[in-house]
Amino acid sequence: MVAKLFIDGEAGTTGLQIRERLDGRADVDLISVDPARRKDADARAEAFAQADIAILCLPDDAAREAVTLAGDTRIIDASTAHRIAPGWTYGMPELPGQREAIAGATRVANVGCYATGSIALIRPLRDAGILPPEYAATLTGVSGYTGGGKALIAEYDAGTAPAHFLYALGQSHKHVPEIMRYATLTVQPAFQPAVGNFAQGMVVQLHLHRAGVNGDATRDTLEEAMRAFYAEARFVEVTPAPDRLDPQAVNGSNRMLISVHGDDTAGIWTLTATLDNLGKGASGTAVQNLNLMIGADEGAGL
Repeated sequence: MVAKLFIDGEAGTTGLQIRERLDGRADVDLISVDPARRKDADARAEAFAQADIAILCLPDDAAREAVTLAGDTRIIDASTAHRIAPGWTYGMPELPGQREAIAGATRVANVGCYATGSIALIRPLRDAGILPPEYAATLTGVSGYTGGGKALIAEYDAGTAPAHFLYALGQSHKHVPEIMRYATLTVQPAFQPAVGNFAQGMVVQLHLHRAGVNGDATRDTLEEAMRAFYAEARFVEVTPAPDRLDPQAVNGSNRMLISVHGDDTAGIWTLTATLDNLGKGASGTAVQNLNLMIGADEGAGL
């Protein structure tokens, strides 16, 4: 079977990368709108009607509008708009039961980039009983500037942006609600992201202190929990802790590397997730979800 796919917003960064990952696929037939009519609601509605599945690569408000045009067409939404919305399946295949849920879903909300790393670090510890739901987690991270959109990319291209800066200092980052829900936390984590002077790539860090952690946690038990959780995960690898972490280490791929660092005597640990914010954090997972929804090999194009 050949699935007909419409990418609404195909000219943006995520849309272009999805197209690249689908290049040469015989099982996916891409439907496009004339570039001159990309913002024409009637033209987009016609494309939705022809498609079996549509991927929305749009800002949040535009994604909500697109859903009203899509009718019964199955949707993968790469925006933040529907990640905790009723009736939408969360598009993170590595979570328990999600592959099957995504495969049968009509509405899939693609996981966010920082949420991918954050949930990937917390959820295994929650499921293993190492972290209680009320644990006050601390998350930090750094990503490439492409995740900031056109305006930030233009600043870096012009050489006017700082080499490194913190943002979302008011603790209102848009990924926090999905992190809480799918990491199964009842207390909002402290989350401090940053942007570095590189185009893409990301490292997310979960900082743990023995206070509040259940049982006699050690680096070994933390790592064992990660390995058990990801034993069947095709794109997640638990690795020995390196001395240095390069946010760009897996750029261009759908891979995520997880490692456990810290000092058992002090009872302080840092768990890290390294991924491509435009790959595993966006276009790669969108294609992975698409593969599940059309019954293709999960790794096709990845």
